[in-house]
Amino acid sequence: MSARTGRLRGLCLRHRQFRLAVKDNIATVSPNPEEETPLTTTCGSNFLANYRSPFEATIVTQLRSRGARLVGKTNLDEFGMGSHSVHTAFGAVAQEGEQEQQAVKHSAGGSSGGSAVAVATDEADIALGTDTGGSVRLPAAYTGVVGFKPSYGMLSRYGVVPYANSLDTVGLLAKEVRPIAELILGSGEAKGLWTEHDPLDPTSLSPGARRRCASQRDCYHGGPLSSRDPYPLKNLKFGLPLEYNITELSPSIRHAWSAAAAKLQSLGARLVPVSLPSTRHALSAYYVIAPAEASSNLAKYDGIRYGTRFTSPTESDAATSEGLEGQEEGILYARARAAGFGDEVKRRIILGAYTLSSAAMDNYFLKAQKMRRLVRRDFNRVFALPNPLLDKPESFELSELPETVGLEDKWGPTEVDFLLCPTAPTTAPRLEEVLSEEEKDPVSAYMNDVFTVPASLAGLPAISVPMRVEDQEGTGMAGLQLIGQYWDDARLLAVAEAVAGVVGEEL
Repeated sequence: MSARTGRLRGLCLRHRQFRLAVKDNIATVSPNPEEETPLTTTCGSNFLANYRSPFEATIVTQLRSRGARLVGKTNLDEFGMGSHSVHTAFGAVAQEGEQEQQAVKHSAGGSSGGSAVAVATDEADIALGTDTGGSVRLPAAYTGVVGFKPSYGMLSRYGVVPYANSLDTVGLLAKEVRPIAELILGSGEAKGLWTEHDPLDPTSLSPGARRRCASQRDCYHGGPLSSRDPYPLKNLKFGLPLEYNITELSPSIRHAWSAAAAKLQSLGARLVPVSLPSTRHALSAYYVIAPAEASSNLAKYDGIRYGTRFTSPTESDAATSEGLEGQEEGILYARARAAGFGDEVKRRIILGAYTLSSAAMDNYFLKAQKMRRLVRRDFNRVFALPNPLLDKPESFELSELPETVGLEDKWGPTEVDFLLCPTAPTTAPRLEEVLSEEEKDPVSAYMNDVFTVPASLAGLPAISVPMRVEDQEGTGMAGLQLIGQYWDDARLLAVAEAVAGVVGEEL
C-alpha cells in the first residue's frame, strides 16, 4: 500500500478533513461555515456567470458530514457538453507537461476536466464530477487518475444542474480507488453513500430498493474492502467486448489493453470474448437522447425568467430584429440566448429541438430510445448476475451470436462478472490539436465517448483506472475501464482496486 493511499485511508476512517473540489455545475453555498459569501455555480456559462445558489447539493452536504473541506469549484465544458473541457466561458482546461524540454499542454478530457486536473495536481483529495456519457471516466483516463460512475440512482442528483436527466450521474475522482470505495461503502462509523436515499431527487432509489439490490450483491456489508488484502482475481470472468476493438482504437491503447488482460489471466482470471451487438449504435443513440433532454432543460434560460439578462445590442440583433418589429420580447429572448450560450450548447439545443419535432421524433428520438433498450439488454445477457430491476433474466438468441463468440454449454455463451475495455480510444491529445479540430469539425470529438456511452445508456456502474501506454510521444497515461452489472458497485470497486494494483505496478 502506498503512503498516499494510507494517508487518504486515515482521512476517511478517522473522519479527519479531506480536500474536496466540486465541479461547477453542482450547487454549493459558502466554502466554510465561517464564511457567509456563497460560491458561484456558473456551469462554465456566461448565462450563470454570477449565479449563487441559495441551497447546496445533497451530495456536497453528505460529503461535508464525512469530513470534506471544500477547496473550490472546478471548470468544465459549458453545462457539461463536451469531451475536452474547452467549451467554457472561462478558458479551456489543460494539463501541463513537458516533452523534449518544451512545455506542452494536453487535453484534460471533458466535461469534468477541471475536477480531474484538481486531483491529478494534488489540489484536492477527492473531486466531484458529473457523468452523462463518460464525463468523469474520460478525464480520469486522460489525467491518470481514478474516475468512478456509480449505478444510476445511487447518488443524489439534487442540486446538480441537469444536462440530460435520464443519464446524469454524480461521479467521484481520486488518485486511488480506496478513498472512493470508503465513501461509497462506508468506513468505521460513517455510513456508505449507497445507503442514503434522497427524497428531493425523484431518480434516487428508495431505501427498500437499495436494501433489496444490495442483498443480491457481495461486498456491501463488510468483505474485501474491510481489509488491506486485495480482492482475489482468481476465477473471476472478465469479458472483452468484440465491438470495442474498433478501427479508431490507437495501437498503443490496444496493446496496453491486451497486456492488462494477459496480466489478469496470469493471476488466474478468465478472459472471455463477448458480443454486445447493439454497442455500435450506442453513440448515435446517445447523441439523439442527450441533446433532446438538454434542449428541454435549457429552455428556461431566456434572460427574463432565468439567467443573466443581456441588454446590450449585438451585431446579430439587426438581423434578428428584421421581420420582428414590435416583438421586443422576442428580440430580448434571442439576444439573451445568443450571448449567454456558447457554440457547442447552441449546437446541441438545435439538434435536440429537431429530434423532438413532430417531423423527426419517430425517425430519431423514438428509435434512439429503442436502441437504448437493446444496449441495456445486451449488457444483461453477458453478465452472470441478473439485473435486480428486472423480473426475469434476458438471454441471447444463439442465431444472433457472431462466430467468434464460443458457447459455454448448449444454453449459450459464457456469462462474465465484469467487462474489461479501454476508457478512451486514444491518449490525451495536445490542446492545440483539439482546438484546431474543433474549428474544422466540431462533432469529431464525439467519438471520444464511444467506450463510455454504453454503460451510461444502461445506467451501469463503471470505473476508469490508470494504465501506462507507450506511444509516439513516449510514455503516456490512458484509462482501463471496468463495467459491472447494475448495483454491483461494491464488488466493482473491490475488483478495480485489485486491477489497478496489477496494471499500475510499473507506474
